[in-house]
Amino acid sequence: MAVSGSQRSRLRLIVVQALVFSLFATLFVRLYYLQVVGGEGYQAQAADQSVRDIVVQPQRGLVVDAMGRPLVANRLSWVVSVDRNVVSKLSVVEREKLVARVAGVVGLKPRQVERRLADCGDDGAVAGVCWNGSPFQPVPVADDVSQDVALRVLEQPEDYPGVLAEQQNVRAYPSPFGVNMAHLLGYLSPITEEEFDRASAKDDLSLNGASVVGRAGVEKQYDEWLRGMPGYKRVAVDSMGRVVGDDSEIASTPGDTLVTSIDAKVQGVVERELARSIATQRATFDTVTGRNYAADSGATVVMEADTGRIVAMASQPTYDPDLWVGGISSDELSTLYSEKAGTPLLSRATQGQFAPGSTWKPFMTAAALSNGYRTDTTLSCPSGLQVGNRVFKNYESGAYGNITFAKALEVSCNTFFYRVGYDFWQRLGSDVADVDAFDPLVEGAKLFGFGSETGVDLPGEAPGRIADRKWKRSYYESQKDYYCGLADAPQDAETSDFVYKFAREFCIEGFAYRAGDAVNFSIGQGDTIVTPLQLARAYAALANGGTLWEPRIGKAIVSPEGKVLQRIQPKKQGSVPVSGKTLDYIDSALQGVSTRGTMDWKLIGFPLDEVKIRAKTGSAEVYGKQSTGWVASYTEDYVVVQMISQGGTGSGSNGDAIRKIWETLYGVDGDRVVAKKAAIPGTVPPKQLPSFQPDGTILPPQGEGK
Repeated sequence: MAVSGSQRSRLRLIVVQALVFSLFATLFVRLYYLQVVGGEGYQAQAADQSVRDIVVQPQRGLVVDAMGRPLVANRLSWVVSVDRNVVSKLSVVEREKLVARVAGVVGLKPRQVERRLADCGDDGAVAGVCWNGSPFQPVPVADDVSQDVALRVLEQPEDYPGVLAEQQNVRAYPSPFGVNMAHLLGYLSPITEEEFDRASAKDDLSLNGASVVGRAGVEKQYDEWLRGMPGYKRVAVDSMGRVVGDDSEIASTPGDTLVTSIDAKVQGVVERELARSIATQRATFDTVTGRNYAADSGATVVMEADTGRIVAMASQPTYDPDLWVGGISSDELSTLYSEKAGTPLLSRATQGQFAPGSTWKPFMTAAALSNGYRTDTTLSCPSGLQVGNRVFKNYESGAYGNITFAKALEVSCNTFFYRVGYDFWQRLGSDVADVDAFDPLVEGAKLFGFGSETGVDLPGEAPGRIADRKWKRSYYESQKDYYCGLADAPQDAETSDFVYKFAREFCIEGFAYRAGDAVNFSIGQGDTIVTPLQLARAYAALANGGTLWEPRIGKAIVSPEGKVLQRIQPKKQGSVPVSGKTLDYIDSALQGVSTRGTMDWKLIGFPLDEVKIRAKTGSAEVYGKQSTGWVASYTEDYVVVQMISQGGTGSGSNGDAIRKIWETLYGVDGDRVVAKKAAIPGTVPPKQLPSFQPDGTILPPQGEGK
């Protein structure tokens, strides 16, 4: 049956109606799902899109000395920051004017402000200057501005849209007793992108893109304890990303306090005496070179003999740790690395490496007495000893006849120890190519920890060097191509006869460990180098019966509430297998150095019957430079070591400072000990920790002085 036109029209209308109905039904079902079933979830997402998290940086933990005196604290600083979300809405011209206005008021150049505002991920961003934090967080462009500048920004918001001025915590250095301690304390700088990525991969919530981290000293070593935990402030923003109000806040947690074994009173004396000694030597004429001593650097270490704890440590040249607060300029940074300025950033105590000179001889004595020589052995001490075609001389060509090891230590006879080194070389190592030949003196030095790191709780420690047969072979392999190439090439006007001859000899037999190397090693000369800290640790082993401690500066970690979280105990690294009889013999001989040997003229009138100081002086000669002076000394309680590079003789350059430090430690007044004048009450470091009160005050250990 044919369908009429009206029926077809009605059928189409029904189909359209059904389609429209289904569409509306789908729409209503979807609306029901969005508003009823999933309404809470979408509401939360919408709320999240209208708030942003801003990091609240924590207050970094304190660093205090053994008596609770603050060495590193915090202070409030006015900081000018720029909200980039507001600035981004400005026209190019308006932005340039604002940046110029901000730069002018804070004393910077516009390009310096722009560098601080740049994201570290942007092309051309300057590492260490660019912003690595949240895009919704105001970017600091100037720290430590004056209050007048801050008020100007706050009172003229129409001239500084998006510019904030607020007080933030920055590092402060109270300097009790005038201490500097730059190398011990270290410094802070902004976290790098790589460091932030590593922290994020480990879910380390204590670090964020705007964090600062320790870069040296205890600031780096104990950074995880000191840094604290950041808080977060949630702020409401409008559709343009502008902050319109606070939403909520999670408070930051301050960092923990590091209690050190440093005594600020002793540290102050050590620093002043080292600086005075260097200044004195620079004004002293050197008759050998015909000019004043360069005295280019120096270091002092004071250590507890029985624990390895560091009581004081100083290095010269030094720098002001405040340089790093708020960012350091490129010129200031260049000076810290400048060789012309003496490389102030380098800690001579832990990173400086120097020939030990005659301070080496007690360890050679221990090795010799442990390998066939006896305490009653006598050897000749002439003014010079010929080894091969060279005469090795005593210092100032002194001669003392036949003497024992004890007398050789007292008068610091080089030729005596030359004989010992030469004897071992002839009997055990005359094959110059045998890198495995046994050398008792080399092995003895290694037993006292030389040639390896001490394990001190400071970053960047240098290992020193034992210049034995294996080292010489390794050095030859690394340099032979250069010197052989120089020897094979025609000599030019720029190459001296000496250099050309040296190159030829080195190319042919630079690997050979000859008798001259052995005798030089026996008196701490040649290519062997040590750090002042290594030497202090080895002398502590002489004092305590043979224990090698890992030096420690940290003593305890204390929470912001005053709870002891961790005690940092001394750690034994090893024992020296030398008999007690041998150690006692060396100990007695080193007492003789103080009473009638090379150090006695600096200790005249000192109450040595009450404070028995053992000492050894040393003058290390380095080709092309003036002598480096050393004094290493100890009592039953402490070790004190000081050296001055290119400063002259050991006792001449360091003796007065060493005496002053001992007077400070024990309270020596004239020729007697006055206990109440001792820098450390009871003359031994406190075993207890300072007491941290709820009001923030810090009291010295109970029963100790102030």
